[in-house]
Amino acid sequence: MSTILVLQTSARQSGSLSREYTDRLVAALTARQPDARIVTRDLGAAPIPHLDETLLGGWMKPEAERNDAERAAAARSDELVNELLAADTVIIGSAMYNFGITSTLKAWLDHVLRAGVTFRYTENGPEGLAGGRKVYVVTARGGMYQGSPLDHQEPYLKTALGFIGIDDIEFIHVEGQAMGEDAAAKGREVADRVLGELAA
Repeated sequence: MSTILVLQTSARQSGSLSREYTDRLVAALTARQPDARIVTRDLGAAPIPHLDETLLGGWMKPEAERNDAERAAAARSDELVNELLAADTVIIGSAMYNFGITSTLKAWLDHVLRAGVTFRYTENGPEGLAGGRKVYVVTARGGMYQGSPLDHQEPYLKTALGFIGIDDIEFIHVEGQAMGEDAAAKGREVADRVLGELAA
């Protein structure tokens, strides 16, 4: 049985296109894999803490030297890493805020990009340890940013995920949503077409 990890990161609970299209993608994939196990982590509704000294202490200190807060922070990171490594497919709903990813998604990445766990340093440079899984990223954007120097979302996610060995990444962009109804409709039409191709 395959496992699909779904990350919702929009701060909006209603009216969010990244949530809507992520849900539609999940429905399309599960129609093809009806026995798939779905694990959903809503980082928008239940944000995880940002990287801080407590989490670093939880990683870097020997277990016997950690305080209670550091042990809890390390356990939270372990849980997130284990969710990622148990998934065959990851679907990320990523609204674009200020040209980049949400801070909640950045916090998740800070918990799962871990030396010795999801990547390691070798004499030939860093090596990713979390490869072998497919990632879909659903973005929602007010403007038209795909292929633009102002798009710091897609390149960053490709770099961060690639660093841990995940290079099979497909993006579904819902663009132009703040550029008037014609542009917004066109952006949804393009995204609908991509979803239809994935469902076929």
